[in-house]
Amino acid sequence: MDKLMNSTWFIRIVSLALAALLFTSINLQPESSKGQMGFNTPGQTYSATIENVPVEIDYDQENLVVTGAPRTVDVTLKGAKPLVVSAKNRGDLRVYIDLSDPEISLGKKNVRMKVRDMNEKLTATINPEVATVTIQERVTQQFSVDPEFNRSLLKDGYEAGQPIVNPETVKITGAKDLIERIAYVKAIVELNGGITDTVHQTAKVQALDRDLNKLHVLVEPSEVNVSIHVSIPSKKVPIVAFQTGTLANGLKIKDISVEPKEVTIYGSESVLAAIKQVRLPVSLDNVKGDTELDLPIELPDNVQKISKDTATVKITTEKESTEKAVQDEPQKNQEEQQEEEVVAQTKTFHDIKIQTVGLTDEMILTFISPASGRTSITLSGDPDNLNKITESDINLSVNVSELEEGKQNTAIQVKAPSNVKWELPSANATVSITKKTLEHRGSVDNI
Repeated sequence: MDKLMNSTWFIRIVSLALAALLFTSINLQPESSKGQMGFNTPGQTYSATIENVPVEIDYDQENLVVTGAPRTVDVTLKGAKPLVVSAKNRGDLRVYIDLSDPEISLGKKNVRMKVRDMNEKLTATINPEVATVTIQERVTQQFSVDPEFNRSLLKDGYEAGQPIVNPETVKITGAKDLIERIAYVKAIVELNGGITDTVHQTAKVQALDRDLNKLHVLVEPSEVNVSIHVSIPSKKVPIVAFQTGTLANGLKIKDISVEPKEVTIYGSESVLAAIKQVRLPVSLDNVKGDTELDLPIELPDNVQKISKDTATVKITTEKESTEKAVQDEPQKNQEEQQEEEVVAQTKTFHDIKIQTVGLTDEMILTFISPASGRTSITLSGDPDNLNKITESDINLSVNVSELEEGKQNTAIQVKAPSNVKWELPSANATVSITKKTLEHRGSVDNI
């Protein structure tokens, strides 16, 4: 066997047999009309269709833009089967449109497509054979980029500055008619909701016409960097304590101090502009003397956050001056006291109206206590003096010029003849102050 493999004639015979077998496999084809097998002789034509062959365009790419040509076509090859099969299997068939003539005119043209570098013994049929193309002048122009984002995605109270884009301009290249149609060059920033921090993001640049249709042009660079500064406006306002409830009998407030004296509130500019102070309600119901309280600070309406949640209130009290005067007064002997009790008399006026001082035209005041803004007053003193006093000699009032909106207590001011003493059921009045609505404007406030 080794001698046989080393024999030159043996190798030649085997090579010839393999060549004959290959020839037979290629050229053997069915005889459809006879139902028999036969050989494809050199005189017979074989055809095969190659689909989706890419189309190339030869043109001056620096100065022209060509549109309208199909991206792929189908090509049917005819010729000897070995050549057709070989061309199909290689997959390197190339179809092209020749627009390389420097004298070619602009506009719409019908051009015939051709097959490049095909074997001369083959013929090709292209489908479609003719393409309608538009040849236009290639234009490059510089445009400013307008960054854009949805401001409604910001969290309530937060505000965004003007977006900063880098680079600020891009070069756009395309057919002249497309460049002329460019109305907007946008860099759309895609964001999620609830934004509270500054944004740094890459955005794709798009060229749009007046109807916001995207134009197919070349943008360089195709992406830009966009920065959007996001912040929340702030404002420092004082903390103002206002009293609620009733202090224990025999005591009065000497001083109320709050620490810190001011806080920073955060929210939209329109909300902050309307806020002058943060009110801190201080209940006096359980105060029996000097007291220190840690109280929560209520967040005003539509304010997003506050720099401090609590405040420390120090309350200093003292005994009522009437009691002090009694304590300091020299003890009278029993006879003098009895004589004074005999001489002194009282006189009470009922349903005296409490006047309002310092109320602006934009506000409405309602008395909560005493109801309807009326109270009684009891005078004591010499009977002759009391008999001369009438209701017109007494004036009760509250000064609300320093009070803000809401429910609060204020002292009742008394003007009465100096030769008598007076006493009210309550030294304070509880009032509610609100802004007038449109229907109240121009009308007289009923207190």
